[in-house]
Amino acid sequence: MKGIITVIGKDKVGIIAKVCVYLSDKGINILDISQTIVQGFFNMMMIVDMNNSTDSFENVYKGLEDLGKNIGVEIKLQREDIFDSMHRI
Repeated sequence: MKGIITVIGKDKVGIIAKVCVYLSDKGINILDISQTIVQGFFNMMMIVDMNNSTDSFENVYKGLEDLGKNIGVEIKLQREDIFDSMHRI
């Protein structure tokens, strides 16, 4: 199963590192990553492989949400199939 992670918030040192360490600790592989900073606002999108995750989707979702609160950004995780369905025209 693949997931889509989005991270949005004011730019600060360590956002990418903290998200990547969290994912690594859960056995989640990053397949693709794109990030940009526009006028001090950080925006990142990741596609991740969750097949070898050591935790459930729900726990990873909650853990990323909590991590975002701790570092002052909004982090969302969606299943790839749901993301695709939502963005079809």
